[in-house]
Amino acid sequence: MKRRWWFLVCMVALGLMLGGTQGNWESLAGTANLTRQNIQLPAAVHYPLPPSLAEIPIKGEDYFDAVQPLEVGYLLWTQFPVTVAIEPPPWDPNQVWQAAAKQAVVEWSAYLPLEIVDASLPANIRLLSQRPTDQNNRRARFAETSYELFVDSQGVLRHRCRVMVRPTQAAKFVLAALRHELGHALGIWGHSPLPTDALYFAQVADPPPISQRDVNTLRRVYEQPTRLGQRLPELTPHG
Repeated sequence: MKRRWWFLVCMVALGLMLGGTQGNWESLAGTANLTRQNIQLPAAVHYPLPPSLAEIPIKGEDYFDAVQPLEVGYLLWTQFPVTVAIEPPPWDPNQVWQAAAKQAVVEWSAYLPLEIVDASLPANIRLLSQRPTDQNNRRARFAETSYELFVDSQGVLRHRCRVMVRPTQAAKFVLAALRHELGHALGIWGHSPLPTDALYFAQVADPPPISQRDVNTLRRVYEQPTRLGQRLPELTPHG
């Protein structure tokens, strides 16, 4: 008798650790080894570039070598538009956080098709106005991105992301954090070494917009193979 693995979860986070006047972005956890769980993964395949990304020529350098490949391949989206739900803080009289979240989505929408959906609906990416906690439940980080792998009802391997950004910061830093974290959620699972890039590993006094290097790196990611979006093979359980 055969059965299909209908659900699997793997959480990984990238967070901004605050120390002094600057914070360093660093990985908080590693992926679980899925093959050791007797989960047979589908083959990795290449997908066509989204037209909005394919139309942008690569100019200059990138930092693709800093992007971490995962056991399922690169963390890229295979269906578009990517839906984004925004959950603002309960108290935001000037809607600073919510406006920053919408702005970050608009900025990245120039390169990938994104669609903001109501917070009550399922979404590929959720932007949450929360302050992340570390492994000791201490509120030490400013922002964090995590992903969850799952198998949908059709037996297809997919993922969803959750972004948490603390609301109690100046507007420009909230926008910078949301821009940075959304870049992770869209597939740049790593950090730039240059402070002129949105995905720079540390917070800076004058946050930069999305750079050409950020876009080049995003395009390089979407040129890579991934197992996401593929149906899992049938498995015969051991024992």
